[in-house]
Amino acid sequence: MPTSAAAPSQLPVLTVGELNRRVRELLERSVPLLWVSGEICNFTRASSGHWYFSLKDASSQVRCVMFRQKGQYIDWHPRDGMHVEVRAVVTLYEPRGDYQLTIDTMRQAGLGVLYEKFVRLKAALAHEGLFAEARKRPLPPFPRRIGIVTSIAAAALHDVLTTLKRRMPGIAVIVYPTPVQGEGAAARIVAAIRRAAERNECDVLILCRGGGSIEDLWQFNEEILARAIYACPIPVVVGVGHETDFTIADFVADRRAPTPTGAAELASPNRLDLLHRLERLSGRLNREFNGMLERRMQKLDHLGRRLVHPGERIARRREKLAALRERIRTALSARHEPLAWRLQSLQAQLCAARPDIGLLHERQLAYRDRLKRAARHYFATRTNKLAALEAQLAQLSPRGVLARGYSIVSMADGSVVRDSGQLHSGDPVTLQFAHGNATGRITGKQP
Repeated sequence: MPTSAAAPSQLPVLTVGELNRRVRELLERSVPLLWVSGEICNFTRASSGHWYFSLKDASSQVRCVMFRQKGQYIDWHPRDGMHVEVRAVVTLYEPRGDYQLTIDTMRQAGLGVLYEKFVRLKAALAHEGLFAEARKRPLPPFPRRIGIVTSIAAAALHDVLTTLKRRMPGIAVIVYPTPVQGEGAAARIVAAIRRAAERNECDVLILCRGGGSIEDLWQFNEEILARAIYACPIPVVVGVGHETDFTIADFVADRRAPTPTGAAELASPNRLDLLHRLERLSGRLNREFNGMLERRMQKLDHLGRRLVHPGERIARRREKLAALRERIRTALSARHEPLAWRLQSLQAQLCAARPDIGLLHERQLAYRDRLKRAARHYFATRTNKLAALEAQLAQLSPRGVLARGYSIVSMADGSVVRDSGQLHSGDPVTLQFAHGNATGRITGKQP
């Protein structure tokens, strides 16, 4: 049995570089992208354009780095003592083993009066339902015309046009020029949006401009612009500033893009993606067709193996019929002999039980004579009885009474007169005799 003291010698031995790499991977995998608030200290801008500084609060501090590709989008100058909020990834600088934050974006913490105004307006419009996802319309997948509301001189217009030409050059573009910065810009943007809605010649509308400070982008935080976007019958995509810039227009729009280029990508289909999709579908169709063809060919081969020439099938049936005929002959032979013996036995029994036809014929003649005599006697008896009944019926019949000179008197309604009280002088009556009838009228009566 190994001792517990020997167990640590079995663990792998890591180099410092391997250890730092594992720790870095563990940090980046375990801690997601997050926001951190603190005060800038020891700020340094390197010749490469990268920013190095530390964030501190009352109890701790952490090293930070913001590379030039990210820092170029910050339109204000960080300095020591500024309170900021950074969005960063927690990582480790392997060469020194220093734990640090790699910053993606940075904003000033607490923007004063404008920020408070922004928060209040956002809350009020959200309460009214202007930001509700249920009312936002989907963008058309294949728009025929795209409208752009921005300044003619804005670099954002060039970015949008370049992106649309690259992604789908066949889409027509209509520009509704308007200032996007300065006093009164919000009202002019609203007028441009309403003009696009009245002309109704676009399938989707892009509202865009480049980045800037909160003061530069404040036109997109105005309430009149938010309500104009809400009332616009055309789906609106807003691409204002950089990825970290959020305005009221972003929340009320049907879709929000992080940049003007992103707005163009949202509003237009990608021709290359469509071509690739067509290629994939074409390949899938070819595979399905080839697979189906192979299955049909395999089935045809199977049916071909099952298919037999008619002559061969007839020959097989003849052989089977011959075999069955031989089996029947053998079976009949096996059953014929005992049946023949049984038939002979039955014939002998039949002969022994055969009746005497002459005797039966004489007996039948005697039965016939007896039946005739009985029938004559029966009919004579019934005839005599019928005559007696007829005589009795004749004696009881009213017609017999009439034949002796009596008659039946009936009134006009057919009722028989039984009492002279039923008659009145002048009443018509009918007299029924044994033979015939007569009519008369009452001239008098006696009680």
